[in-house]
Amino acid sequence: MSSSRHNAVTQLLPRWLRAVVIIALLAVVLLPVSYMVFASVSSDLAVAGGAYWPQDFSLTNYSLIWSTVELGDGLVNSVLVAGSVAVLCAFVSIATAYVLVRFSFRGRLSILRGLLALQSIPGTLLLLPVFVLFASAATFLDVQVIGTRWALLITYLTFALPFSTWVMVTYLRGLPRELDEAARIDGASSWGILTRIVVPLSWPGLVVSAIFAFLLGWNDVLFASVMTNPDTRTAAVALQVFGATQEGGAIPVYGQMMAAALVCAVPVVVLYLAFQRYLVGGLTAGGVK
Repeated sequence: MSSSRHNAVTQLLPRWLRAVVIIALLAVVLLPVSYMVFASVSSDLAVAGGAYWPQDFSLTNYSLIWSTVELGDGLVNSVLVAGSVAVLCAFVSIATAYVLVRFSFRGRLSILRGLLALQSIPGTLLLLPVFVLFASAATFLDVQVIGTRWALLITYLTFALPFSTWVMVTYLRGLPRELDEAARIDGASSWGILTRIVVPLSWPGLVVSAIFAFLLGWNDVLFASVMTNPDTRTAAVALQVFGATQEGGAIPVYGQMMAAALVCAVPVVVLYLAFQRYLVGGLTAGGVK
């Protein structure tokens, strides 16, 4: 079969229609982003007047957000919490998945089904129980949890671990057991197999688990607005508070709001670009047997 015939058979859409679809998708994605970029370098009057292209380019909004939005402390808290959740979630999930995949014991299937069932529970339903549980810790154990970064860390791990564990279970099922058997013949322990063989071969799955957990902590507003105080609030909460304070103003500072939103989006974009090849491999792992 020639190359042209092979391409014609494997292509789902004609070339012209594929080009139209790609252009339409790019327009849907890039138009709002371009508006945010142009608004961030425009004056508030121009943005309030509906101008798309800025008349005078200025980076003043990017210098003002660090004092008006208090974005610096929020970014630090977000990086600490989301980064810690990503690292812990990745390594706890791979250790859990290794046990569930490589060992047979009573209750193994129940644990797997339980992890799957936890994905169907909306997080909003757990807001009040989690808040009461953390408030009770301060009352009965004399341990202050609410208002600290630990509250967010524990909360995000609760929601991220089930999904991350399932990702690693799917990925580890694709690793041949012969690697474990060869390592055991050489005298390696289960911990040695996990750290020296499984973890180095599981980077795509680990990256997917870590990025999912990072995004959960980075984008969350609901739990972060309840579990934090002004000193520990994340960047997402800082943006929400800043936007709420501008609702009653004569001319909201749209430029600063757009600038702050773009600054908060930069770490996520950089993260995706840096680990893009691992993401593709991790998400498609286990799809073909």
